[in-house]
Amino acid sequence: MRIAQSIGLALSLALFAFKSVYAVSPNEPIKPLPLALNLNPDKVALGEQLFNDKRLSHDNTIACVSCHDLQKGGTDQLPRSFGINNAIGDINTPTVFNSGFNFRQFWDGRAASLEEQIDGPVHNPKEMGSHWQEVIGKLKKEPAYPKAFKALYADGINAQNIKEAIATFERSLITPNARFDQYLRGDETALTDEEKQGYAIFKQYGCVTCHQGTNIGGNMYQVFGALNNYFEQRGNITKADLGRINVTGKKYDRHKFKVPSLRNVALTAPYFHDGSADTLEKAVDVMAKYQLGRKIPRRKKRLIIKFLKTLTGTYQGKQLK
Repeated sequence: MRIAQSIGLALSLALFAFKSVYAVSPNEPIKPLPLALNLNPDKVALGEQLFNDKRLSHDNTIACVSCHDLQKGGTDQLPRSFGINNAIGDINTPTVFNSGFNFRQFWDGRAASLEEQIDGPVHNPKEMGSHWQEVIGKLKKEPAYPKAFKALYADGINAQNIKEAIATFERSLITPNARFDQYLRGDETALTDEEKQGYAIFKQYGCVTCHQGTNIGGNMYQVFGALNNYFEQRGNITKADLGRINVTGKKYDRHKFKVPSLRNVALTAPYFHDGSADTLEKAVDVMAKYQLGRKIPRRKKRLIIKFLKTLTGTYQGKQLK
């Protein structure tokens, strides 16, 4: 009898735990962010210091944070970023928040990891315009860095360890506990009725086909202009507009990009790889026309936007603004 009671209690607790994580439905296409990650705190701290260090750039004027401002949704809120010598970049800077959940990095997916991604801006003449030999030489002259690296890495300061430390910090940049995550975890009061309607419409229109999973995007490629030719109508096509074909050389990858995450999307305007939409309203209109091949009625668009604004999370326990 006691064994049966114990088994029953265990099953009840397991069911309660399951419901507490997926109280709305275990089949929801979007999953909540984890509330915390198990990362080496010393590596996170070293990576944060490097992330903010302008000595990673050739002229000591640009740091990672210059384009990925944590006070601006992890972006610089510009159509294209400025690098050394005020050079203008070729493509819109994506947010660094939750980037560790992306299956690839960069709009065209050319980097398989955050570590590999870091090589890009360091060497790009329009960004940091430097190289690892130069960066390492600068860091070795700073008394604190050799000691910090030696404590964490047997081989001290080198390119691989610099990248690993920065990437560890970037993985720590999660923004959990958005109101929508609270809703997914079982708090029905976390969203208003209109926000819930917005989510339902978001699914009904098929937006969730590409924007799903833990990061609400960031886990697949899609052609920009699947049902209408966005680039033909916009004009002035650049190399950056070609998308993943620049990486693979395959015709079917023309204008194909990594689907961006929608987390904190209310904070990360302007939108798209070209920064062409400066409001959520415009972004939804573009997606409806070119990805869905339809026009979304004003009321439904308003509700979708209400839902999108529930995706703003917290960083280090504070609500992002």
